[in-house]
Amino acid sequence: MNPNQPAASADDLAWPEDAVEVGRIVDAFGIKGWIKVQPYSADPQALFSSRRWFVKPPEGPRRGKAGLAQPVLLKITQAKDHGDVVVACAQEVEDRNAAEALKGARVFVSRASFPTAEADEFYWVDLIGLVVVNRQGEALGSVADLLDTGAHSVLRVLDASQPEPVERLIPFVSAYVDEVDQAQGRIVVDWGLDY
Repeated sequence: MNPNQPAASADDLAWPEDAVEVGRIVDAFGIKGWIKVQPYSADPQALFSSRRWFVKPPEGPRRGKAGLAQPVLLKITQAKDHGDVVVACAQEVEDRNAAEALKGARVFVSRASFPTAEADEFYWVDLIGLVVVNRQGEALGSVADLLDTGAHSVLRVLDASQPEPVERLIPFVSAYVDEVDQAQGRIVVDWGLDY
């Protein structure tokens, strides 16, 4: 980190309440302190839409080199696509050694800084937790996660109301999804209880 940078204000360092993990720093890029980020989305617009990236130390077996003792705010001056990763330059990362020290760190941005989704487009983070019901009004469970199959996304719906929790994988395509009502917190699907 650069000691010549002015100290950040408390507001700058405040962790956003709507922080969403969008990627992971996988390596340094070049010798001038650029970082290489593996985005969690095939379309990394959340990384490009924010100039304030919040970084946390890695968890579990992917611990980084020097590691971070606490969350850090990176003020991004440039970010661009580079194959299947995003490369970025931050004011606080002055050289390759500083960039390498961030390897493995998790990158978060404020949900409020995401680009506005088009009609009938949704961010995965907005679907997680929604209740899924079928056309007959039968509850199928809640969205626990989404899977990317390449061709389309798949809702992973967990029904914990059963003695043995039931997992349903429902393709997130118009043939099966009738309605997504975020205001009501539900998704209506053409899917049976016995599927």
